[in-house]
Amino acid sequence: MCKTYNTIGSLTTLKTKLKQHGIDDFKSIHEVIEFQKSYFNLRNQIISNHENHIELEKKTLSSELPILKDKIQKEISELTNQLKNEINHFKQLLIITKSASHNFFNFKFLNYFRVWNFKRKIKFLENNLENTLELATQGIKERYQITKNRHDFLISNFNIAVQESAQIELANLDRKKNVIDELNSYIYGAIGEQKVVRTLEILSDDFYLINDFSVTFSRAIFNRQKNDYIKSIQIDHILVTRCGVFLIETKNWNEKSITNLSLRSPVEQVKRSSFAVFHLLNNEKSKYHLNLNSHHWGNKKIPIKNLIVLTNAKPKENFQYVKVLNLSELVSYIHYFEPVFSSAETSKIAEMFLKISQNN
Repeated sequence: MCKTYNTIGSLTTLKTKLKQHGIDDFKSIHEVIEFQKSYFNLRNQIISNHENHIELEKKTLSSELPILKDKIQKEISELTNQLKNEINHFKQLLIITKSASHNFFNFKFLNYFRVWNFKRKIKFLENNLENTLELATQGIKERYQITKNRHDFLISNFNIAVQESAQIELANLDRKKNVIDELNSYIYGAIGEQKVVRTLEILSDDFYLINDFSVTFSRAIFNRQKNDYIKSIQIDHILVTRCGVFLIETKNWNEKSITNLSLRSPVEQVKRSSFAVFHLLNNEKSKYHLNLNSHHWGNKKIPIKNLIVLTNAKPKENFQYVKVLNLSELVSYIHYFEPVFSSAETSKIAEMFLKISQNN
């Protein structure tokens, strides 16, 4: 089986952008696609869950209301009896105090004060009976009213209550959907790149597949022919084989995208990357580090083959220096070339790419 390194670039970018929006619950492109497919079902499930929640709340409130009502009546009854007993108690003390007699002036004055105090307390309790009862039961009455208002609202405005209850969950779901929809280009790209990886993984272990190869040059490489200073490159896949190095740019484009003039040409993109890779592999410094087996005719060149793999539609035209293939043509095209390197040399070339990738 082909030796594979690194996560595909579109998937890495997709995860990074999702994380920037606080979305980190997707572990694969398959999970993202399944979310898109099941969005409406998920939305309906949230609403259904909250419908059940509101229905249960309504039943709970229906059972609480009579209990609270009975509790109010019970508290009023118990407190009324308590206050009446207290009034009767003061009345009894008043009768006893009035019936007491003594000749001493001090005693008569004290008795007079006691009578006045008992009358005052009796009058206060009788006049404030309703207020006392109201204050004592205010808390439970407010609770009863809140419960009743909520119950009446749920009965009269069930759908509104469900929407209010589900609002946060639905908003989070919709936000996630909107973010993912805005990243559709990365999703389609990841799907295409994943198909290429699965196709190449069936190759033998003499093949090395490096996904999402990127490098930044400390000193820009100058392409004289294009008058272009290359500061960095990113390649979807590099396949290192005994017959050379394949630079693979994957596009999951439909026919409309292929004819869209505003999209960057993948041919120019691959050619630009190829020039930079040729500089990396075929200058004296690189060959010194690679230490490839020499041929008696001279130093061996590392062949670089430029591929664009289209997993959907494909243009009819052919292009200079770049081969455009369908996914089904990819493996047979790779096997078409004859080996020029040993397994050890192939491994050295792959190790160099990995070292460059890790350093960047």
